Amino acid sequence: MKNIDKTKPVMVTGATGYVAGWIIKKLLENGLTVHATVRNPDNKDSLKYLDAIAATAPGSIVYFKADLLSDGAYDAAMKDCELVFHTASPFTSKIKDAQKDLVDPALTGTRNVLGSVGRTGSVKRVVLTSSCAAIIGDAKDCLGYPNGIATEAQWNVTSTVNHQAYSFSKTVAEQAAWDINKAQSRWDLVVINPSFVIGPGIRPDSTSESFNLVKQMGDGSMKSGVPDFSIGVVDVRDVAEAHVMAGFKPEAQGRHIISAENSDFITLASILKKKYGAAFPFPAKVLPKLLVWLIAPAAGFKRKMIWLNVGFPWRVDNAKSIRELGMKYRPVEVSIVDFFQQMIDSNVFSGLKK
Repeated sequence: MKNIDKTKPVMVTGATGYVAGWIIKKLLENGLTVHATVRNPDNKDSLKYLDAIAATAPGSIVYFKADLLSDGAYDAAMKDCELVFHTASPFTSKIKDAQKDLVDPALTGTRNVLGSVGRTGSVKRVVLTSSCAAIIGDAKDCLGYPNGIATEAQWNVTSTVNHQAYSFSKTVAEQAAWDINKAQSRWDLVVINPSFVIGPGIRPDSTSESFNLVKQMGDGSMKSGVPDFSIGVVDVRDVAEAHVMAGFKPEAQGRHIISAENSDFITLASILKKKYGAAFPFPAKVLPKLLVWLIAPAAGFKRKMIWLNVGFPWRVDNAKSIRELGMKYRPVEVSIVDFFQQMIDSNVFSGLKK
């Protein structure tokens, strides 16, 4: 049980990221000093949104150059910090070798950040951004859980480097963090496991996977229909709140599923259609599983992933986050509409008539 001194700086890795931006906003608005790690502190364009927040907030922000794959890269940024938020995650859209492009960087990055924690005596707590992907590999896995619902007690044991490699990378990275944490007694580890994150970003030009998916719902890419994918959904602002609560509540411990509702693609599309009507070519039907399975390779998906996920309910229990972190989740209707409206306001759909 750790009390964090709010007069000390707080470190956030991957500061320009989707979730990190909202965490930093909350910290700055609470008057804290944020040590924000970025790949290139000289790239003022990528930092302008954080700078704008800092300009009107009581807190302050200091940027540090850091590379996830470099040992010792976080030592300078971590100096004097009692609390570290590790949100940075290696991302590449060109996966040629899953072990090399996803798994190794996720593991190395986690080990490098926690290596700096080990060398920095002031650190009392690390809040790690993991994922529900470290809990559930495929939706079919839920059939084997009590009542068909996953809790923090479950671990993803079905993903491998050859099947659901991203989920596997999140799993092994979180497991490595717990191993490192348990080998010492100075600092706590508290883990946040979000489901599918949606909602407006600090920066409107987000490159998150959720941005791409919701954009495709409105730009005609999915007008013929969507697969019967069951997912958990949570607002990015609530994910940030969960991180802050996990950081400063002394009694916070363990893993936390952060998910507002168990939903699916067609439900999200129907919410948008109800709000915006015929202004956008939203998907209006669910595609047959066999068709999705047949066309999967052409769409960049493996057929095994389709077979083990489409048509199966994906369910998680968020009770621990409500009980122990005090989470109050925004309705999914608010999150998806706010997200889509930000895209409209940013002219993402400028080629379409609204």
